[in-house]
Amino acid sequence: MGAVVEVKYFNSFVLKKVATADNNIMWNGSDGIPSNVAGGYPVVNVVGGSNPNDWAIEEARIRGGYNNTSTDYGAKAYLVEDEPNAVTRFNTLIYSGIFNSRTGINNTNVFSTADDITKSADPANGSVQKLYAEDTNLVIFQERKVSRALVDKDAIYAAEGGGAVTASNLTIGVIQPYAGKYGISKNPESFAIYGYHKYFADKENNAILRLSRSGIDEISAINMKDFFRDNLNNLNTTAGVGSVLGAYDIYNNQYVASLQQYSAPTVIPQVYNTLSFDESIRGWTSRYSYAPQVMFSLGANFYSVQSTGGVLKLWKHYDTRASRGNFYSVNGGANVTFILNAEPVRSKTFKTIGYEGSNGWKLLSLSSDATGKNLNPSNSALEMYFDQSSGINSYYEGEYAFNTNGVAIPRSNYALATGNNPPGFGTINPPVPRYYAGFNRKENRYVSNLINASAPMPGEIIFGEAVSGIKGYFVTGVMATDQTTNNGGEKQLFSIESAYTMNNGY
Repeated sequence: MGAVVEVKYFNSFVLKKVATADNNIMWNGSDGIPSNVAGGYPVVNVVGGSNPNDWAIEEARIRGGYNNTSTDYGAKAYLVEDEPNAVTRFNTLIYSGIFNSRTGINNTNVFSTADDITKSADPANGSVQKLYAEDTNLVIFQERKVSRALVDKDAIYAAEGGGAVTASNLTIGVIQPYAGKYGISKNPESFAIYGYHKYFADKENNAILRLSRSGIDEISAINMKDFFRDNLNNLNTTAGVGSVLGAYDIYNNQYVASLQQYSAPTVIPQVYNTLSFDESIRGWTSRYSYAPQVMFSLGANFYSVQSTGGVLKLWKHYDTRASRGNFYSVNGGANVTFILNAEPVRSKTFKTIGYEGSNGWKLLSLSSDATGKNLNPSNSALEMYFDQSSGINSYYEGEYAFNTNGVAIPRSNYALATGNNPPGFGTINPPVPRYYAGFNRKENRYVSNLINASAPMPGEIIFGEAVSGIKGYFVTGVMATDQTTNNGGEKQLFSIESAYTMNNGY
């Protein structure tokens, strides 16, 4: 039994009424349309139309003009399949006919089943997530593999295994995989390109990758393997699927990746890590306190898009008119985590902390390496113990003076205590001696002693403020900018140091 062919006829015109400058009514540029006035043909408003100037009319002449060219019924023939089935070919590329603007040929809507217009990649590597055309090659990113397809050429292989590229009439030639079992998972949003470097994330392998002429390199393994293993592996939660947003920052020449985890149906992630990779030093240089919806470079500038107050806004980064550390109208400041690990095999007592740089840095925390699990007799729990110091205010935050009653007045309360209102953080009048409970300064070198703030270990008699400094093989600390000194301005940090003494084996 043959296929059933049905033919339908179409001959509908939608006309729009337009008022000209002299208030004459024009119908699609023609004034020869019959109207709904007495003696004319009825004109019916489009059913459900919101614009009263839009009308539908039964007409057999082009533009509806008197004695204009008449139209015939247009035929549209199509096949009726008894069992219409659709097939999703997730690993297959398909291309249409050619488009040539010079000759007027446009076959982009022609997909002839008589021609070989498909090219399939290995289905074992998952679906095709991203295509990127580079010169005369097509880079294909599947979930578990990255390949390149030759365009308008093909590869011929000899019996010995050698190959040569030759001209061909194939639109998409042979698909050649790159070495390594890497793909782009289901995160095509992580793709970014600069020059011949293409960056993307493989969440299934917990890796951030770079594709260049030399092949695929795992740049997340450069001193950051544990970080990306933990964070990429935990992106997907029961509340939603996380994303890895990538872009190339042309201003700083860095690849920026934002790992975003969603715990609620919102465009702003609750947990995120945004960080950058710098090719010049082959390392991950910074972490940022912003999570964008979109990132891109344009010209010499870097932009992102995020919602503020429920309104999507375009934000320009590195603009000197904005406060430093201010992202999406939120001042997050900046902080640096550091490790002091001189003579790592010797136990030491760290007595002081100092840094070289700008005024306006404070110590948030400083702690030693932790012990092994110890039994706490008070609650029978196994706990880790370590030494830690109190935080240290910045130079201005820790400044104070004594009033006439001998009461210590912080710098922030000078005007309230003396009745004077000096400009900014200027000196009070009359001047009085000032002291510093935080960092003290000498020639842009800031130092402070360390005040122990450790909880007592089992069996420990002297602890806390009764102990000088903190004890350990190494210490980990966090320096942060304050919001008192030149808030939003530039603050530099060159080096961090500590004076320590060796312990006698315990």
